[in-house]
This record gives sequence, C-alpha cells and structure tokens, in this order.
Amino acid sequence: MSTPLPSPESDPEPKPRHRLQRRYFIALLAAIAAAAFVMYFLNRGLESTDDAFVEAHILQVSPQIAGQVSNVHVDDNQEVKAGDLLVEIDPRDNQAIYDSAAANLASAQAKYAQAQAQLNISEAALQQAKFEVENAQANADNTDKELKRSQELRTRGVISQQDLDNSDTAQRTAKATLDGRNKRVIAADAEVTMNQAAVKSGQAQVELAKAMLETARLRLSYNKIYAPQDGRVTRKSVEPGNYVQTGSALMAVVPHDVWVVANYKETQLNHMRNGQPVDIRIDAYPSLHLTGRVESIQKGTGARFSLLPSENATGNYVKVVQRVPVKIVFDKLPTDTPILAPGMSVIPVVNTR
Repeated sequence: MSTPLPSPESDPEPKPRHRLQRRYFIALLAAIAAAAFVMYFLNRGLESTDDAFVEAHILQVSPQIAGQVSNVHVDDNQEVKAGDLLVEIDPRDNQAIYDSAAANLASAQAKYAQAQAQLNISEAALQQAKFEVENAQANADNTDKELKRSQELRTRGVISQQDLDNSDTAQRTAKATLDGRNKRVIAADAEVTMNQAAVKSGQAQVELAKAMLETARLRLSYNKIYAPQDGRVTRKSVEPGNYVQTGSALMAVVPHDVWVVANYKETQLNHMRNGQPVDIRIDAYPSLHLTGRVESIQKGTGARFSLLPSENATGNYVKVVQRVPVKIVFDKLPTDTPILAPGMSVIPVVNTR
C-alpha cells in the first residue's frame, strides 16, 4: 500500500502588499478630490469666453466733393496724427468758383457803397428842400400880411391902386413859390425812399455774395482731406490720378483707443456687474497679460440685433443659449504693448466674486 504524498503547502497571501496598493489608491483619489476642490474654489466666480474680439471706432475717410486726386501723402499702415494731410484733390475747378464768388462780392460791395452815397446826397437834398419851404412859407406869410395892409390903406385912399396891385402880385408870387418848394420836398422825399430801398437791396446783395463766397471757400477746403484722429492708416484704396466720387471710401484710420467686446452666454451673466476686474489674454501674444474692467453689458442679445432676427413663433423652436455682448475696457496699457488691432481674438476672464 502506497503512502499518500503530503499536499504541498499553499503560498501565504501577500496581504501587506495589497493593503499598501489600496492605501496608494485611496490617497490618489483624495489628492484628486482635493485638487478638484481647490480648482473649484479658485475658479469659483470666474467667467471666461473665447468668443471675444478687440474692437475700435474705425473711421472711414471719404471725400466731400468729386474730383481727380492730385496727391496722396500717406501709405498703408502709416501712423498719422489728427489734422495730418492725407489726400489732395485737384483744386482748379473750385478755385475758379471761389475767385468768381470773390469778384461778385467786390462788385456787390461797390454797388452798395454807390447806393449809400446816393442816399446821402438825396437826404441832403431833402433837408435843403425843407429849409427852402420854411423860407418860402415865411415869405408867403409876410406877403399875406402886406396885402391885407395894402387893402386897408387903399380903402382909406392912402396908397394908389398900383401899390395894391404890386402887393397882390407879390402875394401870388410867394404862394406859387411855396407850392413849388413843397413839390420839391415831395420829390426829394421820394428820391430818399427810392435810395433807401436801393441801399437795402445792395446790402442784401452783399450778404448773398458773402454767403456764396463762404460756400465757395468751404468747397475749396474740401480739396484737402485731413486725418480725423490719431491712428494708423488701413485699407488705403486711393492713388494719384484716381477720380473719386463724393462719399467713396479712400482709406480708414484705426485709432489707438481699443476695447474688447466679449459675447458671454446668458447663463454667465448672473453675477456679472459693471466695474468688475477682467484678466485679458490676446491669442496673438500668448505671453502678454493685460487687465481691464467691465464697462457695460448690452441690453439685448447679439441675435436680437442681427440683420435677420430669429422668429420663434413658427412652432419649430429649439432652445439655444443666447450670447450677450459685454464691453470690456483695458486698464492703462504699458508703453511697450504691441499692436492691438480690431478683430484680434481675446480670452477675457471676469472675476465676479
């Protein structure tokens, strides 16, 4: 009978090793949870979006008159100051109009001066005529008295009939002279009235000529186009020799004053307020860190102000989270800040805590 072989002893369980692995796993989970909690705490109240861009007031430079371009004084992307000469349009046509208006003004002023001189002469003649009427009236009064006295003396036989006839003739002559002087006053007064009207008409012509000269001067000034503000020239599309029309786009001037328009989801605006600090990153300059603040929140979503607003009353409605433009202004930019051009992509982070 064979003797049974003893069963081999089983290996002991590596319990300490399993426990150590389990402890490492639990510690890892705890570390992940702690990191997640820290990240949540640090990012709590921070609202960011990548739907944000640099914006600016881009001013289009356009002529106010039509004409042929004679000179262009700037080039693409050139820095300009407000008031710098940008473009000149051939001034010859408007210069001729200005010269004609200046000549018309000189002629109107000469006619006005002549009318004023005629008025002064006629007023002096009227005063002389009135003075002569006074003398004629005094003479007529004297001859009336002399005639009455001669009639009384003739009745008493003191003077002859010839003397009476002489007094009567003198009285009639004085009356006729007075009538003539009165007619001269009427004529002189009419002359004054006519000359006064001529002076008023001349003055109106002078004012009209001045207005026409000012209009011509203004049109002549339109031949030179100046920079409306400090900035950089962009989209220049004009060259010497081009014929430009009124209002056509010649170039644009982009100012240095820029800001950010960030389109935040409506669900991110619950705690967002004006004045809150903003951390700003520019995609073009990854290492550049800028700061700013919320200046204003648009009263209306971007879709509401689109060219074709969505119509939700058709029955086929799918709810989409809307975005609201938020204007963010930069704090004082460092002097070595690179170019911030309108349209550049930005990632702003608003601290709403």
